[in-house]
Amino acid sequence: MSILPRITRDPALADFVGLSNRLSRLLNDGLLGAEWQSPDGATTAWVPPVDIFEEDHAIRIMAEIPGVRPEDVKLTVENNVLTIQGSKQQVAQERTDRVHRYERTYGAFERSFTLPTTVDANNIQASYENGVLTVTLPKVEKAKPRQIEVQVAAK
Repeated sequence: MSILPRITRDPALADFVGLSNRLSRLLNDGLLGAEWQSPDGATTAWVPPVDIFEEDHAIRIMAEIPGVRPEDVKLTVENNVLTIQGSKQQVAQERTDRVHRYERTYGAFERSFTLPTTVDANNIQASYENGVLTVTLPKVEKAKPRQIEVQVAAK
């Protein structure tokens, strides 16, 4: 059931709105409704957005995963690839006769990142606060910037 009003006064506008609705249904039903297979055969229902920052001593990946419990998140490193996996469970908050729209995303998710050789994979740390998972990838000592003193040439 649509709760948006239908515009029928201008025929050209009505055609545009109809085309827009059909395109929206095609994308939602055809593409977003498909289950994409990940390499290990698990289905992925959504992909959390991430921000990636590089600092002098580490790289930070911040993944937005609201509603996901920390115990439902799994981080693995294998063959120099960091994988963040987890799932967000749907919890019915209200029981009503009719649901007009479900837009929040639930189900399994997975993100993988190829680690640069400058990352110390043995010391990766992760923390979770306010729906944001922060993964800190420390750099190996040789990759950290160092200051080089300029020598004055003697005359």
